Amino acid sequence: MKYIVLVPDGMADDPLEELDGKTPLEKAKTPNMDTLARLGRVGETKTVPAGFHPGSDVAIMAVLGYDPAQYYTGRGPLEAANLGVELKEGQIAFRCNVVTVANDIMVDYSAGHISSHEAAVIISFLDEKLGSQYGIKFYHGVSYRHLMVLGPGARAGKELLSEEVDWDKVKCVPPHDIINQNFLKNVPKGTGSDFLIKLMEDSKRLLAGHDINKVRIDLGENPANMIWLWGQGKSPQMPTFKDKYGVEGVVISAVDLIKGMGNIAGLTCPDVPGATGYYDTNYEGKIEYGLKALADNDFVFVHVEATDEAGHNGDLREKIAGIEKFDNIIVGQTLAYIEKNPQTRVLLLPDHPTPIKKRTHTSDPVPFILQGAGIEPDSITEFSEKTAKENKWVIDKGYTLLDQLFKI
Repeated sequence: MKYIVLVPDGMADDPLEELDGKTPLEKAKTPNMDTLARLGRVGETKTVPAGFHPGSDVAIMAVLGYDPAQYYTGRGPLEAANLGVELKEGQIAFRCNVVTVANDIMVDYSAGHISSHEAAVIISFLDEKLGSQYGIKFYHGVSYRHLMVLGPGARAGKELLSEEVDWDKVKCVPPHDIINQNFLKNVPKGTGSDFLIKLMEDSKRLLAGHDINKVRIDLGENPANMIWLWGQGKSPQMPTFKDKYGVEGVVISAVDLIKGMGNIAGLTCPDVPGATGYYDTNYEGKIEYGLKALADNDFVFVHVEATDEAGHNGDLREKIAGIEKFDNIIVGQTLAYIEKNPQTRVLLLPDHPTPIKKRTHTSDPVPFILQGAGIEPDSITEFSEKTAKENKWVIDKGYTLLDQLFKI
């Protein structure tokens, strides 16, 4: 048996007045998802447990079958795993966005979706200027997504930070949650937060006149004029996917967080050429790599970020376009595969909603399709948030959904 999980990140949404009360998923042309729904079973599940922030870190962990209440330690360490950063005892990894701020407002959580090359120059510059000064280390990732690691040697000025700082209790807000808001009201809070705020203030001062930002401003692009620290945590201790489910597999994604989680779970995470984590990502390459991986593996997880980014940007046109590309390319080629390989099971679901109007994640339930060998179809013929709710097949604990995929 082969197992395929397809995740259009943040695809689920709310009904919109400009779509006559439909969601983007209902409005989009999705013949392949509808076919998959007709061949399988449709339901809804809650991937974000009560008390957890509705982020992809928590939701994807649940989709991969791990209970966040048991294994989640923060977003930073998951991204560290993909960057090859091994956290030592006492070290804490923070997600580090390069962002655009102006007049104390969080203008852009992604600095105009800055290129990885430009961002690498900026992160290396900050590591040179701030790393030795504060006993910390910056690591560059993809586009606006980077990492900052601190440990027992970190210091505020000449004084070492107290090793008794409980970083789990420092409240850090994701920058995509405060778009167009006053960022000064949303800086980290709690013991140790002054150190993080100082780093962010120093980065703002250092990046104000950086050559890359001068060029970006001249081109009318958002500058990367500050860092934003959040998602901190220690390295999690998780059983491997093979130990848990008895199969080996592959994770296809452009996002460090997703690949890092795959690495910790013992899954292979290849780099797909042209996979950007944005609207222009290589849809064809992703599903091609994923389906080819099934020649030597029994499980593949294909993740596409574009629909989530469109939700954060409040871009309805791009969200519908992303859903339709996902349907046409990712789901279309998956259907062609299962037609030739009937001993296959498919699970399709967004990890969480990213509603256009809210421009951030929510913890509402998400629709899913479970299809394949041994799974009896229901009467649903179209896939949407509405049909999933009406079908009344509810998996309350999202981390148990994968058990349904592997269930004989």
